[in-house]
Amino acid sequence: MTLEKMSSYRQEETQGSLYLVPTPIGNLGDMTYRAVDVLKEADLIAAEDTRNTQKLLNHFEIKTPQISFHEHNTQARIPQLLKKLAEGITIAQVSDAGTPSISDPGHELVVACINSGISVIPLPGANAGLSALIASGLVPQPFTFIGFISRRKKEKEEQLESLAKKEETLIFYEAPHRLKKTLASFQAFFGGTRKIVLCRELTKRYEEFIRGTVAEALEWAKTEQVRGEFCIIMEGSPDSPEEDELEEISGVPLEEQVANLINKEDYRTNDAIKEVAKKNNLRKQVVYNTFHHIDA
Repeated sequence: MTLEKMSSYRQEETQGSLYLVPTPIGNLGDMTYRAVDVLKEADLIAAEDTRNTQKLLNHFEIKTPQISFHEHNTQARIPQLLKKLAEGITIAQVSDAGTPSISDPGHELVVACINSGISVIPLPGANAGLSALIASGLVPQPFTFIGFISRRKKEKEEQLESLAKKEETLIFYEAPHRLKKTLASFQAFFGGTRKIVLCRELTKRYEEFIRGTVAEALEWAKTEQVRGEFCIIMEGSPDSPEEDELEEISGVPLEEQVANLINKEDYRTNDAIKEVAKKNNLRKQVVYNTFHHIDA
């Protein structure tokens, strides 16, 4: 591998540059002066949804033409955009809200530009994950940004099982109609006692932070009419179980621990088995066999 250096400093060049321009996640006042200037001066804006972006452009009186660039036309658009950039056209890329490439289109175009020797210039700006993190009250660093978890059952379970061991603060995104199901999955894989903060409608009029444990958040989601896009901040896994938890677990048969979660905390059987296995640092199969009286 050969080490490469690329400068974002604009000199006399025959080819254009790609600007990555964050847009507000709700409050138009979060648009930066530089972002407005770049969008005005660019030759073309590559937008996730041109209709949505047009509202932003109209508000700031930006006349720059747009071209659509979203997850469904990425492969077709990249060669077209690279050709324009090679011809000297300056392109500003935006997503519907927030920073391009963060749970939004952008990464593939960035890689293509780098491979073609085209300058990529990032602008700082709005980001829901970091905004939620600094207001959550949970440890801000280190953290792991996850975004949306997989919708495929097997992939989701593998992902959550891996994340359950991480000690750093976790950042997720979730849509309102999936919040309850996601929190139930969190309780199954992370347990019900982890601290969690549900952050919704960030920067908007009804911005709200719901702080508590995973179990409490799930109960809230079951009784509320959930609205608004959510950013979820969850504390990481503790280094080891607390001493009082160890004392509570020690001496209690595995079968009884599972039964307690099922009867007292309304866990499903498989979820209870996973939780007991995690607390006792055992393989899930060991607890499963014990609970169901299966000889290994």
